[in-house]
Formats: sequence, C-alpha cells, structure tokens
Amino acid sequence: MNKLLGLDLGTKTLGIAISDALLIAAHGYENFTFEPGNYKKAREHVLKICEEEDITEIALGYPLHMNGEISERAKSCLRFKDDLLKDNPNLKITMVDERMTTIIANRRLLEADLSHKKRKEVIDKMSAVVILESYMMTRKGG
Repeated sequence: MNKLLGLDLGTKTLGIAISDALLIAAHGYENFTFEPGNYKKAREHVLKICEEEDITEIALGYPLHMNGEISERAKSCLRFKDDLLKDNPNLKITMVDERMTTIIANRRLLEADLSHKKRKEVIDKMSAVVILESYMMTRKGG
C-alpha cells in the first residue's frame, strides 16, 4: 500500500504529515516554510516528497468559514490542488474540512506540555496530522 500525505497550507508555511505504509498511523513530517504567496515553491516541495515517498494520494486541508462558506484561503487551497494536478494528474487529492484542526492540534500540544515557542514551531505539522487522521478515518468508513 502507498503512504498518504496530509497538508495544511498557509500563506507562508505548509504543514506536512505522512501515514505509515499500513495506513494505520499518521505522523508529522515537516513544517515547510516558503516566501509569502510563493505557492509554486510549496507545490514543487510536495511533488518532490510524493516522488521520494511513492505517494499518489493527498488529503489537503480545506479552510472553510465556521458557517461552511468558502473562505479566500479555501479558494487558494483549491487553486493549489488544481496546480498540483496539472503538474501530476495521477495524484488523488481530497479536500478535508479543517475548521477544527488547529484547535485539536493545539490541545494535543498543550497536553504534551510543550512551551508556547515549541507549539508555534510545530502547530502546522500537527494540524496536517489531524487533517490526515480525519481523512484516514473517513476513508476507512469510520
């Protein structure tokens, strides 16, 4: 089985999570930083990881407003998805509602007793883990 990739796309950071080969667990892979708005650099980095890790399936966070309406960031994520698919049409990319992921990720980091500075360093990666776990649960029908 191929591993899965989870992404939490921001304006200058990309939280990345990866599943194990058995699709049982997800772990933080990386917090990738890029120049604000330089989504091309982020996209190239994702494509490189997909090639190195033999990944064909991605769960991409979809930041809707709390009322379910599409936000500007959500539109940006959809463009990111479209651009990834132009570069690699063999990818399967699923948009995952990420409205509560940062809260869940922050709670986990607080429970791990991480300092504010350390939480800030890893929050995007942890949010990507939550996005990927959510996707893995729905994929299994859970």
